[in-house]
Amino acid sequence: MACDLPRSRRMGDADITLRHIARRFPDDLACVFVPEDRSVEVLGWIDTQVTKLERRLDKALRLRVGAELRVLHVEFCFALRDDVPDQMFEYLGFLFSALRREAPGAPVPPIESVAVVLSGRRRRLPATGKRRTSWRGRPFSGAHFRVDAVYQRTMAELRARGSVFWLVFAPLTRDATAAAMREVVAEISARAATVEERIELYTALLVMAAIDPWGHNLRKELVMLMEDRETEKKLLRTIPIIEEMLAEAEQEGAKVAAQEAARAGAQKAIAELLGRLFARRVGRQPTAEEERSIVERAQAIGPGEVEDALLDLDSDALVRWLAEPIRR
Repeated sequence: MACDLPRSRRMGDADITLRHIARRFPDDLACVFVPEDRSVEVLGWIDTQVTKLERRLDKALRLRVGAELRVLHVEFCFALRDDVPDQMFEYLGFLFSALRREAPGAPVPPIESVAVVLSGRRRRLPATGKRRTSWRGRPFSGAHFRVDAVYQRTMAELRARGSVFWLVFAPLTRDATAAAMREVVAEISARAATVEERIELYTALLVMAAIDPWGHNLRKELVMLMEDRETEKKLLRTIPIIEEMLAEAEQEGAKVAAQEAARAGAQKAIAELLGRLFARRVGRQPTAEEERSIVERAQAIGPGEVEDALLDLDSDALVRWLAEPIRR
């Protein structure tokens, strides 16, 4: 079951968290989107007067790739909605303007825009998106951008990126499991440089689990893993977003446990009642196999049908009926 937080709330939490953690791991963010045969040097985040006014543009990195200056612009998107190409084109215009004002008369470095998509359709997304501005039937003009559908990746693909930064997206992958989350938490614990860095990575991991594009419902598992690490749990609870998520997960866990206990209690009561009816009808207690057959039939066709059979059939017919395959 996916998290029931509103989409806008989940994307707001994700955007804040990923923007913050990306600033801690700029090299790991950049290297994935630069050709492998080129040396990459991260020169810093672009911070100009325009980007101060348009805060959504604070995910642009200034790079030196080989001997060439370049700019990498990354946007984290909840889904590849119809308005994402418009937004990417708009942000590109703001960014180009910012770079032009920063160094009047100098050429603007080449800009690569990437939309990192966190959820969406199951069918594979295209590798590139575009915003066409030219007239229909005329040669293309506008802008292209890369699409990194990180939620359609596998755990192996994320690990191949070689950084704990990309491991925070593990709950989004199509093959994410509880066992994989235990490995990811252990890997983050071992590879994080400081306690503060470890907490930020754990925070991002929990926020990604709340998006849950494949319905893995791994947030409860992650909360349990955090509870096993008392130091991290205490620090995580100092972050309002995470405190709320942990509390919600604990409440949901208690609710599910209560429902399961009530269901088990009801099944036990039905089994005992039907077992007494069997004993009255046949003159002995049911064997373990007969008791299992009574319970399975009650679950398959309903306790009322089983009760009718226990009351209507004679003892030999009843024993034969319980030995037959269940007709659902």
